[in-house]
Amino acid sequence: MASRNINVSETSRPKLPRHAKLKFDETRQVWVILAPERVLAPDEIAVEVLHLCDGVRSVAQMVDQLAEKYAAPREAIATDVIAMLQDLADKGFLTEARESTA
Repeated sequence: MASRNINVSETSRPKLPRHAKLKFDETRQVWVILAPERVLAPDEIAVEVLHLCDGVRSVAQMVDQLAEKYAAPREAIATDVIAMLQDLADKGFLTEARESTA
C-alpha cells in the first residue's frame, strides 16, 4: 500500500484531503476534523493553523503570518507548526497540494 502521507517542510503547501472537513461542532462548541469513521478535536492553535492550510500557502508563509501576528520568534513557530502538521499528515488528516495545471 502506497503511503499517502507527506513530509512536511517549509515548502509544503498542506491542505485537508477531500475526505476530511474542518467544521465547528455546535453541540460541543469545538472545532473538529471530520473524516470517515474518525473525528479529531484540535486545540485552538491547531485550528488557527488548519484554517491557513488551503493548499495555496506554503508552510513558510503560514509561519511568517503567525510570527507576525503573535510577535513571536519565527524559528520557534516554524518548529511547532511543522511538528503539528507532520503529526496530522501522519494520521492521514493532511495532504499536499499538487502543482496546478490550469
